[in-house]
Amino acid sequence: MLGLIRYALKRFIQLIPVLFFVSLIVFFIIHLIPGDPVAVMLGEDLHDQAAYEALQRQLGLDKPLYVQYFRWLARAVQGDLGYSLRAKRPVFDVVIERYPPTIYLALSSLLLGILIAIPAGTIAAVRQNSVFDYSAMAFALFGISVPNFWFALVLILCFGIYLGWFPTMGYVSPEANVFVFLQHLALPTLVLGTDMASTASRYVRAEMLEQLGLDYVRTARAKGLPPYLVFYKHALRNSLIAATTAIGLHVGRLMGGSTVVETVFAWPGLARLVLEAVYARDYPVLQGAVLLLALSYVLVNLIVDIFYRWLNPRIRLD
Repeated sequence: MLGLIRYALKRFIQLIPVLFFVSLIVFFIIHLIPGDPVAVMLGEDLHDQAAYEALQRQLGLDKPLYVQYFRWLARAVQGDLGYSLRAKRPVFDVVIERYPPTIYLALSSLLLGILIAIPAGTIAAVRQNSVFDYSAMAFALFGISVPNFWFALVLILCFGIYLGWFPTMGYVSPEANVFVFLQHLALPTLVLGTDMASTASRYVRAEMLEQLGLDYVRTARAKGLPPYLVFYKHALRNSLIAATTAIGLHVGRLMGGSTVVETVFAWPGLARLVLEAVYARDYPVLQGAVLLLALSYVLVNLIVDIFYRWLNPRIRLD
């Protein structure tokens, strides 16, 4: 236990240079995006040169990029991510507002993906070359091959328009109405959860097949242990290490790479906020949202590393 705490503290310290380099790279890449945020904000007053220069000085965009970055970094260390150029509000408030919907969608999709992937991959490996095995792999191939936006539109058409079971877009917070919240959450969760399950189930199946061929499984069978103990207590636990890696990497995709799904379902998450900030040339919001996504991704990977130790105590966390 003490070793896990030391490892967690060590990884937290390593977060600092990682987040620094992420913010540095993102800051300069953002400023390569074509367009002028000052021109976007001025609109019809764009031809007023005095107003243009005054607003540019007010936003600090008249300074060299490296000066702008270090000014932003000095404020960010104190918790000030600046002001949104579009919303005229603190970036921290704008980003935190969109964080809960992202977490809800990511966690529900993760739960659905795990509930599908682990049983499907395990049974497919235990009953190799059976009808269930072929069906599970056909499902995995379907999930990998079908674009998320197409699957999302099919679900909207079938369950939202024809059957009318679920709303087709929008978001309601669970504090306002839990039942309506779950209705809005269902379809985007099904899209992202199926996408994750199709990848993770293949990892579980492949690793389970490898574990079933190892000496310790043959020894357990020779000792007369019940098949369910051999398969689900010994082989499955070891096979989950590879699957955990795939699932951990997919969580980052669920949080930051679900732009298409959030756009189709009008889900107000961080991924959609990033897209909106790009369109509006809202550099501070874009920088703050990406920084929060990077922090979340690194924390998820830390949890995955600690979970390795729980699955296999022989793994050393240095």
